[in-house]
Amino acid sequence: MITGVCPRMGQTALVSTFERSVSVPAPRAELFAWHQRPGAFERLAPSWERIEIVSRTGDIRDGDRLHFRVRKGPIGLPWVARHEGFVAGHQFVDVAERSPFASWRHVHTCEDEGEGSRLRDAVTYRLPLHGLTHPLVGARVEAMLEQMFHQRHARTVHDLRRHQAAAARGCGPMRVAITGASGLIGTELQAFLTTGGHAVAPVVRRPPKPGANEVQWDPATQLLDPAGLEGLDAVVHLAGEPVLGRWTAAKRHRIRSSRVEGTQLLCEALARLEHKPRVLICASAIGIYGDAGDCVLDEEAGVGSGFLAKVTRDWEAATRPAIDAGIRVVALRIGIVNSGHGAALAQLRLPYSLGLGGPVGDGGQWHSWIDLDDLVGVIHHAIVCDELRGPVNAVAPAPVRQRDYARILGRVLRRPSRLRLPATLVRAMFGELADEVLLASARVGCRRLLDSGFEFDLPTLEDSLRHQLGRARV
Repeated sequence: MITGVCPRMGQTALVSTFERSVSVPAPRAELFAWHQRPGAFERLAPSWERIEIVSRTGDIRDGDRLHFRVRKGPIGLPWVARHEGFVAGHQFVDVAERSPFASWRHVHTCEDEGEGSRLRDAVTYRLPLHGLTHPLVGARVEAMLEQMFHQRHARTVHDLRRHQAAAARGCGPMRVAITGASGLIGTELQAFLTTGGHAVAPVVRRPPKPGANEVQWDPATQLLDPAGLEGLDAVVHLAGEPVLGRWTAAKRHRIRSSRVEGTQLLCEALARLEHKPRVLICASAIGIYGDAGDCVLDEEAGVGSGFLAKVTRDWEAATRPAIDAGIRVVALRIGIVNSGHGAALAQLRLPYSLGLGGPVGDGGQWHSWIDLDDLVGVIHHAIVCDELRGPVNAVAPAPVRQRDYARILGRVLRRPSRLRLPATLVRAMFGELADEVLLASARVGCRRLLDSGFEFDLPTLEDSLRHQLGRARV
């Protein structure tokens, strides 16, 4: 729970101001260090915006710069921020040298507060032709800032709480390799880990960049550089061909080989290392259960029928070389991921925003989901929690029927969501994918996660959707 939030807005004839603060369950020094480490910008960028980093120099010290673009359809709005006003452990300032605003100055301040700290953000800005435009669009800009800083503060609090909990378990800085590091989950996980003071070694298919601490591999040619895997604390294996798309014979082959053969290659390499990692977190999927109707599914449930169920069964079996070598292996059976800038939710946002959303099929199928931020937390928890091993369902504790998902998403976006997509049309559009994913029902529970002490930050669907889409109640 986030406490002590104090938003304030104001305006003079020349500028407008926005202020917001939040209590953080971590010492001031750690709060400031979190902002100074790599990955902080990525964790603080709004999840509903498409932001591309162009270049960066340094971190947040005086004179350091960050150049990024905010994508709006085909247009990229450039933003160049220069840092100044750096006071170690206490303050830093962003000044926009180029942005959609006429001027922008953002002061970040970290203060002591009891056993924790308080983060204060103060933004002073001017719009182009401020005196004319602010009366017209000022309320919209202020609402945008409130939603943006609401998510920023939530992520700061949640991330630091998770890092503090890991430190209480005696977990110090780790070196973690990630396959699929440039994907939806891997990008957020890398930012989360680096802001927590951990070193990340991305496992990449291209030649490694000089000094980037990358490990090269290519499952298609059985290439993997073992030297880069020596001395790791953990490996997180997320790589795999996306499931969405029409399942041609070639697509089916890529789905299977990228998971099974890639996992086999990785685990055999880990098993041969002189200094093996303590744990391997291997992505899996709730697709292993197939179409199970209304049955409540835990990790003891059997393997279902269908292509995805069989692929996922073999995917998990491919971790056997690592298990036999004494590495603790966790197979995270991941549900449908809610993210504002990727996965299914990003595809649904436009039609739902236009009032074209609604149930798929009869809408009675169970939809087992998880917020992207909670999924990152689950992976981190699985790394540091020595009690977890074997299959673990990575889903939120409140699955919903698909018709309820449609209704709640419509409510969050303030649009009707009653336009049903008939099953026959879904099958015509998506083929085999329709019956195995879109129309399949999996009511999956997360008891093993809860019993291990994991705490969800976004346990209900509406809270997750509002968080990811910038529609929080504020």
